[in-house]
Formats: sequence, C-alpha cells, structure tokens
Amino acid sequence: MHLLSRTDKVLRTALIALGAVVGFAAPLAAQAQGYPERPIRFVVPYPPGGGTDVVARIVQPRLQAVLGQSIVIDNKGGAGGSLGTDIVSKAAPDGYTVLFTLSSHTINPAIFPKLPYDTLKDFEPVGLVASLPQLLAANPGVPVRTVADLVAQAKAAPDKFSFASVGNGSPGHLAGELMVIRTGAQMVHIPYRGGGPAVTDVMGGQVPLIWVSIPAAAQQVKAGKLRALAVSTVKRSPAFPDVPTMQEAGVADFEVDSWYAMLVPAKTPRAIIDKLNKALNTVLAEPAIRSQLLEQGADAVGGTPEALGKVIAAELPKWAKLAKDANIKAD
Repeated sequence: MHLLSRTDKVLRTALIALGAVVGFAAPLAAQAQGYPERPIRFVVPYPPGGGTDVVARIVQPRLQAVLGQSIVIDNKGGAGGSLGTDIVSKAAPDGYTVLFTLSSHTINPAIFPKLPYDTLKDFEPVGLVASLPQLLAANPGVPVRTVADLVAQAKAAPDKFSFASVGNGSPGHLAGELMVIRTGAQMVHIPYRGGGPAVTDVMGGQVPLIWVSIPAAAQQVKAGKLRALAVSTVKRSPAFPDVPTMQEAGVADFEVDSWYAMLVPAKTPRAIIDKLNKALNTVLAEPAIRSQLLEQGADAVGGTPEALGKVIAAELPKWAKLAKDANIKAD
C-alpha cells in the first residue's frame, strides 16, 4: 500500500506538470493563431538617422500593411547596439517585440567582455532584410581624395587622422581597424552612439573620416557634404558605382560585409516567427521596396529563419578571430 501510495503521488505530480505545460502552451498556440492582434514594437538599437533606422523605416510601412497592424519603431541606442538588444532579449516571447538590428549583433560578443544576453540562446532569427557595404568617407575639407592619399598622409603624420563609426563593434569599426592592419596607417577610432550623430560630426569637421553604412551617408555624399573614398566589399555599390572598393584602391585582402536582420526573443512560437518571415519576404519581393533599398546602397535579401541562423553562427567565430588578431576591444 505504501508503494502504491508513492506511485500515485509520482503519477499525480507528473500529470500536474504535464497539465501546466499544456496550459502554458495552449495560450501561446492560440496567441500565435490570432497574431498580430495589437501594434508591434520594432526595437532599433541605434539612434534615428543611422543605416539601421533608415532601412527599418523603408520596410515598416509595407510590413504594417501586410501584417494588418501598426509597427512602432523604438530607437534604443547605446553600448554598440547591445542596450537595445538586451531589451529585446528580456521581452515576452509573443512576437510583439522585434529586434531590427545590424550585423554588429555578431561582432559585439568578440569585443565586449561581458554582454547581458547570449547572442545565440536568447534570440530566434526571423530573416535577413538587406546586405550592403560599409563606406569610407571624409569631410570635404580634408585634403585626401583617394585611399592612397589617406594612407600616405596617415603614415607621415600618425596622430593626424581619426575615424568615426556607429559604435564599438560595428561593421564600420571593424572596417577601420582592418584598414589599419592592412595598410599600417595609424588612425584612432572614435565610437558614436549611432550613424546619425557620427555623420553629423564628420560633416561638421569634428572628426575627419567615417566608416559607416551607405544608408546613413548616401544623401550627404550626394549633396557634397561628405567625400566618398571607398567601399568595404569586393564589388562596387550600385548606389555609388564610381567609388572603388578597398581592394581596387590598393588594399589587398579587404572585405567587410554588413547586413540588417529581424530577430525575436527565444521561445517565441514558430507560428509567429513564420508569419513575420512570410510578411518580410512578401515585402522584400516588391519592386518598389527593392528600389528604395537599392537607392540606399542596400540589396534586399529575405530568405528563411534558418538562413539567418547560419549567418549568425558562421560570423561569431569569424569576428572573434579578427578581434583577437587585431586586439580590438571596446574603447
């Protein structure tokens, strides 16, 4: 009887636990079925005016229309994008808080000694939005017109040049550090809280150079307020076909790609992720959206959540190695 009593207790405990799991899963399933039923918050972990913000605002109106709910863009800049990213990592996994971020997402773990979240475990990928090169640009008053000019002057006067980026761990930061490694030209990195403030200071002459995504600087380059010197990819940008790549400018073995993507908190139901992914791919297939992105120098990507997951998993060790080899750390 005693053994039977213990068995009954174990069985009862197991049934209660199973009921709790089912009870928890049932609302999530119902929630996924009706999703979205209220406005969605897109956390952009950079200030307004930067490349991430620009791209988010290109796709936002059409995503709203496809999903049938409004999307509120919430700029939460700081700590190289990790401040806003942390907010999303701790949000409810219900699809109403989405991280719209930059490829700094895979760089930050390499240069920040301790992040308040786990880049792999705390997020679920939704999809890639766009890819693009970083742009090296100068204040028009700086007497350099080519990368060769810049390298020669920087070697002659090591304390003369510094470069801005959207923050520690940004693709622009890595591009600048890689330029230093590949050319031997010493330049100091000046991190900002986002592309908007960085571009403003370079135009104002506070910093001579900038490595930044094309969407953050395209209009200023076209207006003559910045001088484009090179792009970071192996192919030229359609937005600036006359601007050479770093390799064409004489810097061998130079390539830094960057991308924009959507992620959600871990444990978000797959049905919600699939709805967001389907809406994203629908929007990115539209010629008008592809054209708007191309005007900013960005190529629409799209694809599955798994494709984004593979990119993230592949880039984490890649950037970790570069950060170690170049001794890149958060300033």
